[in-house]
Formats: sequence, structure tokens, C-alpha cells
Amino acid sequence: MKPVAQPKVGIVGLEFGAEFIPIYQAHPQAEMYAICQRTAARLHQVGDQFGVPVRYDRYEDLLRDPAVDIVHINTPLQHHADHVVAALEAGKHVGCTIPMATSLEDCWRIVQAQQRTGLVYMMMETVLYSREFLFVQQEYQAGHLGRLQFIRSSHVQDMTGWPAYWDGMPPMYNATHAISPALGLAHDQALYAQCAGSGRIFERMVEAYDSPFATESTTLGFKDSDVKAEVTRSLWAVAREYRESFDVYGSIRSFEWEQVRGEGHVMYLGEQPEHITVPDFAYRLPKPIQHFTRAGVYTDQGDTAHRSFVQGGGHGGSHPHLAHALIQAVRGEAEPYPNAVEAANITGAGICSHQSALHDGQRVYLPAWTLTDRPSGARIELDQELEPPWAGTADVLPGGAAT
Repeated sequence: MKPVAQPKVGIVGLEFGAEFIPIYQAHPQAEMYAICQRTAARLHQVGDQFGVPVRYDRYEDLLRDPAVDIVHINTPLQHHADHVVAALEAGKHVGCTIPMATSLEDCWRIVQAQQRTGLVYMMMETVLYSREFLFVQQEYQAGHLGRLQFIRSSHVQDMTGWPAYWDGMPPMYNATHAISPALGLAHDQALYAQCAGSGRIFERMVEAYDSPFATESTTLGFKDSDVKAEVTRSLWAVAREYRESFDVYGSIRSFEWEQVRGEGHVMYLGEQPEHITVPDFAYRLPKPIQHFTRAGVYTDQGDTAHRSFVQGGGHGGSHPHLAHALIQAVRGEAEPYPNAVEAANITGAGICSHQSALHDGQRVYLPAWTLTDRPSGARIELDQELEPPWAGTADVLPGGAAT
């Protein structure tokens, strides 16, 4: 892959995608070049609001534009695989919102297309670039948590009012916000899933995906690790404040997400709790985009904030980190994370979890092509504690299971 010094970005899908326009416009190493939306009224509304002159109402036309270096895809999840593969085959680098796809077959298509073209593919997973994740990862890598013992994460959401294609979707088909922190903390890989489906969604929704479950809760086993993670996801008929959360339990210190928004996260030293303020990580970004890590800045440009941004509490200030990581990858300065195989492992863990739930919790192994030979991230041994800066095989099942 030949690096691109000043890549030109084309954003496809201008609901959630509009959140990124001012970030790319302010980034000193990129050009916010084009936008694409099939609804002409929305296309020109956003184009006029943000002053983007190059506009397309057909995706194929954007892909034919030789000036576009990066296609940032924010289209409905059922189109991700087709749109990603088409962009890669058109010679474009790709950043795509989550999930990678909704089937292992489509994840495999993307992995093949990326490997065939050698271009950048990055799944734009917000949680992996949120201030909470960056903080806990920093603490773990510094040795402040000790040995990693267990991870619990959840994503509870009420999808009322979202587009109809979400109706009845299996919870684990869109669980990357909960799965990614469990795997990303130590760069682990999911080896298998063992999932329980619980409760029942609205009857009118069951037939859409032939899935009845209101909640799916899975146990993930990691490759080359004795650590497990418990991941819970729901989209319908569960009473709870919106929550994207993860808890990390170490041998010395543990981190727990706040129970109710505004109460504050908790760090435990042994059995002693301490409410903590998670720092911002804007200093890792180019100065012109540092202010985008704070929730609410997108609405300075008008009422364009997508519901996922508002409902998700600003996604932990992750958007400028995501944009910067994608640009760095295309410039050849860093590897994209998650790349195609890593994204397939994260997304595939959810898909295989749903298959396990449909088979009464049988263990389902992820396909071998979702795993790499690289070792997992640095393992912290018990004697590596440092002072923290804030201290005062089963039968083959559908979905690629194997013994």
C-alpha cells in the first residue's frame, strides 16, 4: 500500500456520518472532500450547512471519483459488506461504522477484499477510542491493575424510534460496543462463545429474524488466555437507562462503570473503593481537533447530532480519535485498529453468540480466519504493580463452529 500524505475523505451516509464532517475539515492532514446521501434534500442540507461542495446522491458515482482516497461509510448495517467491498475494489481505503457485517459470510468477504487489495480497512468502533477505555487500558498496561482476571461488559438500549430494519434484530448482531472493550483491553481474540438467550421481545418482531430473545448474555473464551468475559446486550423490552459499560477486574485494582449516569466510575484497590474522574485524552490528537473530544461540540454546527451520539452520551469523545487513527493508517503511520481480521473476530463473536443462544447455550467456536498468530497483549504479572497517577471443542454449529 502506498501511503497518502493528505488523503481526501468522502463520507457516505449523513445521519451519524455528519458528526465527522467538522473533524475532517479541521484535521491538518486530511481534506473533507465529498459527501454522499441518496436523499437529495438531506444531501444538500448537510452540504450547505458544512460547506462541502462535492456531493453525490449515488454511491457508485462517489467511488468513480479518482480524487477520493478514503470512503468513510455510515450506511445501515445490512449494507456494510456490499459497500465496503465495493469501495476496496474501487481502490479506496475504508473506515466503516459498526458492526462489520451481520453474517460471517459477509465478514469473510471483507477480509478477502482487504487482503486482495492491500488497502486499509478499519472498523470505526467508538468504545475502543473512548476516554474510559483509553484510561483503563493505560492503567492495565502500566501494571496498576495487576493480573487481568475477568471482564464484564454490557450494552442496554431502547431502539424505539429507530429505523424499522432494527425491529427484532438479535441483540448480539450489534454487540461490538460491548464485545470490543473485552477483547481490546489486552488485544485478546475471541476463541469461542457460549450464550444464553433470555426473555422475549414484542411478538410482532419475532419473525423478522426468527429470534425471540429480549436479552442475550454470552461468555467469551479468549485465545491463549485463561481470562473470560461476560457480555450482555439488549435492544427491546428491557427497562433500563441507556448503558454502554465495561467492568475490569484485576488482581490488584478493578474498575467498575458507574451504575447510574453521573454517579461516577469506581476504582477499587483491594476492597477499598474510590470514585474517580476519568481524564480526557485529547492531548494524543492534533491540536486543531482536540476540542472534539467533548460531548456536544457537534451541535455547534447546527442540529445534526445523530441519536446514537446523543443516546450514547457522546461516545466517550471517541470520534476525533477514530478519524485520526484512520488518517494515520492511510498515511502509513500506524496500523488500523481494528483491522479486517480483528473486526471479524469482534463482530463474529456476536454472531456466534447468537448461534449459541439458538442452540441452548452450546459452545460455538469462531472460524480460524478470524484469528491471527500474533500473541495477545502484554500480560501483567502480580509483581508488576506501579503507582497509578490518580491514586490519593463441540459439534459444528451454524456460524462456523468447530471442535
